Amino acid sequence: MRLLLGSGGLRSEERRSVYFEEMRAHFDGCDEVIFIPYASSNHAEYTFRINRFSAPSGVNLRGIETFDNPLEAITQAQGLYVGGGNTFLLTKGLHENNLIQIVRKRVSEGMPYMGVSAGANVACPTMQTTNDMPIVHPPSFETFDLVPFQINAHYHDGTIWMKEGDHFEQHFGETRAQRIQEFHEHNARPVIGLWEGAFLRWKNNRGVLIGGDATVFHPQLEPVTYPKGTIFGPDLVTHPC
Repeated sequence: MRLLLGSGGLRSEERRSVYFEEMRAHFDGCDEVIFIPYASSNHAEYTFRINRFSAPSGVNLRGIETFDNPLEAITQAQGLYVGGGNTFLLTKGLHENNLIQIVRKRVSEGMPYMGVSAGANVACPTMQTTNDMPIVHPPSFETFDLVPFQINAHYHDGTIWMKEGDHFEQHFGETRAQRIQEFHEHNARPVIGLWEGAFLRWKNNRGVLIGGDATVFHPQLEPVTYPKGTIFGPDLVTHPC
């Protein structure tokens, strides 16, 4: 499998440069890459925006909404990019268009897959480590199951502080780490929290972290933060080069 899974948060020139370079290399040899915009309500507008943003990569993206038959589009695709947005909405669209099994099959055959934010989340066995509000009800939390772990995009290890008058009070909302620990009260799969700008380049059951840091969670263990360049195995245990 050839996967490029990113957090997003591409606000700096350095982060955008990594995105363009990795995207270009990932889809090298693809004349056209199918883009899935189901994480947004306006598919055509989203495809237009991502094409404009990604233009420096030189990758030719075509929205799946322009095909009469989405299933056939994936069957014939040379590469696939799944965009970010609301993961519940994305998962609902994938199930309603019967794309879960065909994407899993094509990627296992070697079709390159790229997912950013929600698009990275659905590369996992389920979408259960999303940060999003459940604005719609997908028929299942099952997703592509391309990797044997979960991803939490836009990860950060801080708490939120709110200014009240002339002082700050800690916000009582859960941190990312607390949410992942709650996940591990009921699930055993490890979770990798991708910090902003980070990508996991995954091939042959090995992944290398590029562009930023990541924090790894295993049940009943303290989370560990790793720098870019770290190599992971399928259990999210680090491996030597």
